[in-house]
Amino acid sequence: PPGLPDLATLFTFMRDAELRFATLRLRIEERTIGTTGPHLTVVEALIRHPGFSRVTTSEPELPTAANYETWMSDGATVRTYSAISKVATERRVRRRLVGLDEAALPGRSRVYTPLTRLPMESLPEAFVHPAGLCQNVLETGTCRVAGWSTVGGREGVVIECDHPRTTEVTTDRADYRIILTVDSQTGLISRLVETVGDRVTRDAEATTILPDAPIPDSAFEIAIPPDASHVY
Repeated sequence: PPGLPDLATLFTFMRDAELRFATLRLRIEERTIGTTGPHLTVVEALIRHPGFSRVTTSEPELPTAANYETWMSDGATVRTYSAISKVATERRVRRRLVGLDEAALPGRSRVYTPLTRLPMESLPEAFVHPAGLCQNVLETGTCRVAGWSTVGGREGVVIECDHPRTTEVTTDRADYRIILTVDSQTGLISRLVETVGDRVTRDAEATTILPDAPIPDSAFEIAIPPDASHVY
């Protein structure tokens, strides 16, 4: 449509999303529909470049206050704590394979190297580092730029993708669709909706996007109770 970027321009803009802020506060509310009915998960992410990140996932519907899990990294070490199971872990960041981001490789073969890491295959990873989603999911389907939208008071560009290739058997259907809203200021994903036929099966919306927000050092500390079990 007139006034909107083409897909190649938009994908390039999305790839560099994390380079447009020094710190970020992000809150995502994910609603999924399954056999047991609707389910709400809240994900809150704090990022401070380079290297510092914290992701807390909670399920407000659980009948307990200790209903959260925390993942945190300083760029060298990853620490996690589950208040549900009272299990803590600490390990070094996994080394990445060398050469996957070489300029000599074709675009489809290069792997994006993030400035600050986030949990793999998580919503914050997809929202903040959308290069992998564009390359591995959206480009395998039929994509189009559909128009403008507003999410949480922020303007965004809508992308619709029909039947992207997927390894999940349950959504490997011709009527599977992904609808994204891309924040027009940062390139972050602000909303991700998955549908099968005319049913919405997943709706993840960034209710808070605060680039360059103040984040104290204490935000990247985990208070682990003395009775917690340390796995490794």
